[in-house]
Amino acid sequence: MKKHEYSRRKFLQRAMLASAAAAVAPSVLLAKPRFAAANERVNLACIGIGNRGAQIIDDLYATGLCNIVALCDVDMGASHTTATIKKFPNVPRFQDFRKMFDKMANQIDAVAIGVPDHSHFPITMHAMALGKHVYVEKPLSRTFQESELLMEAAKKYNKVVTQMGNQGHSEANYFQFKTWVEAGIIKDVTAITAHMNSPRRWHGWDPNMSSYPPAERVPKTLDWELWHMAIAEEHDYNKDFINGQWRCWYDFGMGALGDWGAHIIDTAHEFLDLGLPYEVECVKATGHNPFFFPMSSTIVFRFPKRRQMPALDITWYDGLDNLPPIPEGYGVSGLDPNIPPPSTGDIEPVKLNPGKIIYSKELTFKGGSHGSTLSIIPEQKAKDMASQLPEVPASPSNHFANFLKACKGEERTRSPFEISGPLSQVFCLGVLSQQLKTKLVFDRETKTITNNPLANKLLVGTPPRKGWEEYYRV
Repeated sequence: MKKHEYSRRKFLQRAMLASAAAAVAPSVLLAKPRFAAANERVNLACIGIGNRGAQIIDDLYATGLCNIVALCDVDMGASHTTATIKKFPNVPRFQDFRKMFDKMANQIDAVAIGVPDHSHFPITMHAMALGKHVYVEKPLSRTFQESELLMEAAKKYNKVVTQMGNQGHSEANYFQFKTWVEAGIIKDVTAITAHMNSPRRWHGWDPNMSSYPPAERVPKTLDWELWHMAIAEEHDYNKDFINGQWRCWYDFGMGALGDWGAHIIDTAHEFLDLGLPYEVECVKATGHNPFFFPMSSTIVFRFPKRRQMPALDITWYDGLDNLPPIPEGYGVSGLDPNIPPPSTGDIEPVKLNPGKIIYSKELTFKGGSHGSTLSIIPEQKAKDMASQLPEVPASPSNHFANFLKACKGEERTRSPFEISGPLSQVFCLGVLSQQLKTKLVFDRETKTITNNPLANKLLVGTPPRKGWEEYYRV
């Protein structure tokens, strides 16, 4: 196994190898999707059964709308998978999702995918080409082009139900934001502050590292080669690449932005019709390095005018020492209850829970993440507006039930790829700006970066390894 010493030349060579891989889907037999009947449960295969994957399985099964018919994990039998195995001891188990589909495709209606970000794409493409409905965790993919291909595949296999796992998109925040936009309460938004200032896994790592972590013995339960999926350059195994640690690295994850952005920005992105930005600029990246995400980042996304809506900037803040400006009248709700609230608009030693501040021409709103609802600030303004606020309907189903009911033809998913794909592409552009610590000018029509050839190549990423090319065709 070769050492993965970093050099600027190597980084450039790898990036420039990226080809504008034409979008086409796996060359497997296209099957017609099956929709479970009203009195049937959806036959669900679960890919990724430990850690977050285990939570997804529990939530889907708790709806009473599915049967778990297959379990698949590249580290099947590891300690983090045993709880799921014990819950479903008689369900067939697989280490390779391709072998699972080869053997059981005709017994599977839908799949739940709870694996590292870099693994989302090939598994999802394979499932869709077989006519299987797909629930995949956020963000949708690790590269801009992968999200583009997933959206194209969703159009091609248009009977397949798709859902990205940003669970708040089926909770109170979703219905409130939608209702308030339709009622004209949220209008003329010109700026949004999005913040995630909690500790991250890589905080405390050394940004001056000169190589990837040293090789360790691969656990007997783990298929380390398969873990890489389509990534061409194989890394030496190290415990800091697996079990959630993958989120720290540009090669495998999407950092704080990809992790939490889908829970904070999602409703604004959809209901303010933001689409893709025309410019993204990383204005701060403390501890910037070639391997893993910065200790703190500030990234500005600039969106143009849309119909009657004004241009809008979203400014993203992450990092313990990188809190956003707090507007006057913000109040204590949303602040860490263990930290005294600020008495002024200054940033002082105050910690914020993940959330957002939305500035319109007339009103200011504050909100949290996931399903947390917005409130109008300051408090007196909220009281003055109370009689004007429309009634917000309750959610008819949580995110998991919404997916399974859609697999039965009873509902439409609220975060299908046509909605979640462009949102995920926003995060991909943000991570590129963060990785290169620069400003990117983006052409929304051609979907190209016009001021940075390297970044434009990285929209696609490095070519997949041999045997995985078929997933990059639709």
